[in-house]
Amino acid sequence: MNPFGPGESLALFVASLVFTAWQARSVREFFEEVGFRLTLMFAVLARLPHLPRRRRWTVVQTYQAGIGNLHVVLLVGLFIGMIVSLQTGIELARFGQQDQIGFIVAATMAREMGPFITAVILAATTGSALAAELGTMKVSDELSALDVMSIDVTSFLVLPRVVALIVVAPMLAVICDMIGVIGGGLVASAQLDVGWTLYFDSALEALTSKGELMPLPKDVYCGLFKASVFGLIVATISCACGLKARGGALGVGKATSRAVRDSIIAVIIANYFLTWMIYQS
Repeated sequence: MNPFGPGESLALFVASLVFTAWQARSVREFFEEVGFRLTLMFAVLARLPHLPRRRRWTVVQTYQAGIGNLHVVLLVGLFIGMIVSLQTGIELARFGQQDQIGFIVAATMAREMGPFITAVILAATTGSALAAELGTMKVSDELSALDVMSIDVTSFLVLPRVVALIVVAPMLAVICDMIGVIGGGLVASAQLDVGWTLYFDSALEALTSKGELMPLPKDVYCGLFKASVFGLIVATISCACGLKARGGALGVGKATSRAVRDSIIAVIIANYFLTWMIYQS
């Protein structure tokens, strides 16, 4: 027997239809958003031959993203290295293996934490700025004016910003790696009774295995490759969110928050698959 009356059954049926329609609309909008971002990314890559004409703006964007975030990368990288050293050192001390702290800190920073922390910082700072800048231009019809003048918006505005983050991300990742290793050494020396010489010998041991593709330690160039991919992801998603902004100042704010959120989520997902492809062998 139906425990609900005719009116309640009708209300439940209507509610289920509304919920199903809302879910279908959400799924459709999700795939439309993903499709727009992928299309924008391939459009930027197809316009790389235009880069010499955009070199001035590319240099400006590179400077702003690099120098503007350098102090944040130094601070966060230092404490990340200290945290990794402290946490691993406490556990290794139980087994008398403190001499391996440098190995673990160096490998962790080069493989994962350096590129990932750099990507998160870029998403929260430069990515949000890109989304807000392009979003403001979108809602104030500046992009429409560029279209009327037959100016390629992707080449003129998006290309320099994407290339800048692809270049800046590995550079900041290297700095984050180095300062993280130094921070780990400070903790190892001051709190875990591990000498600087022993610590750095262990750290260098972690980065001595040369890869097959380049005459560099595999952890180093794989980490730099991941950082470049993360830079591409953050720049593409941030620019796409800005280009899709609508609804005035409120829409710009939503586009900015969406850019940061989606960039970090995409970086985490990409990090897993890149790590799987690189280190599965």
